[in-house]
Amino acid sequence: MFWQTTRYRIDLSTPQIMGIVNVTPDSFSDGGRHAKANAALLHCERLLKDGAHILDIGGESTRPGSPPVSLEEELARVLPVLHGALTLGVPVSIDSYKPEVMRVALDLGVDILNDIWALRQQGAEELMARHPACGVCLMHMHRDPQTMQTVPMEGDVVPQVHGFLAESARSLRARGVAPERIVLDAGIGFGKTVAQNFALLARQNELLDLGYPLLAGWSRKSSLGAVTGLAEAAERMVPSVAAALLAVERGAAIVRVHDVRETIQALQVLEVTRAQEKKENNEQ
Repeated sequence: MFWQTTRYRIDLSTPQIMGIVNVTPDSFSDGGRHAKANAALLHCERLLKDGAHILDIGGESTRPGSPPVSLEEELARVLPVLHGALTLGVPVSIDSYKPEVMRVALDLGVDILNDIWALRQQGAEELMARHPACGVCLMHMHRDPQTMQTVPMEGDVVPQVHGFLAESARSLRARGVAPERIVLDAGIGFGKTVAQNFALLARQNELLDLGYPLLAGWSRKSSLGAVTGLAEAAERMVPSVAAALLAVERGAAIVRVHDVRETIQALQVLEVTRAQEKKENNEQ
């Protein structure tokens, strides 16, 4: 299985690590440590040294209750970082829901649109469909960042997310977008309760039947803090790695993480175990 993007055809036969680069002063996870362009680019280089396969660059926090950022401010934050990241020899993703930001990023040569709104903002889907090759990650979000956790979803979340993602992908396919350009994300923490988030992990296989690669974004999420008692996001490295490992074991092709090195180390253990299982099965 491959993910076709602007410059790269990404091989998903092994799990891909998407390293998070928050160019924001109010990130829930890193407290704005990479809000300046120079710091963000140094962070990009550090993530790649740790083994990241993809860089995901965002200029607007989407933590629950976060205020929206103007178009001008978001562009001022991300453009210098995108310019630098695009020279580093790996796929670059723009984490934005604004079609204007997407357009500028694609004009620069960005490989992937990572959209929490799943291209539901006016003009976003059309922009994606007009591009000849860029990849996209369509994420499920209930309501919006300002209200999603004040009124979370109700009922069995898995079929609701399944239906939304199926329709989002179908709509893009109807515009002529090739299926190998599409990746899906269940949107952990975006309008779901703790129990609903873990239901999506436990039953992740139900989303695989949609036929698209899955991206899992568990890193440092509040649901991990709720079950471990770790109040500070920066303290949640161990449960984040555990969740990423479980997501890959259940079929996720990409994991979006802050702690790249530690996640890769955990996945190396899984890879060796799988190889040994395969060897023993072949010898029987």
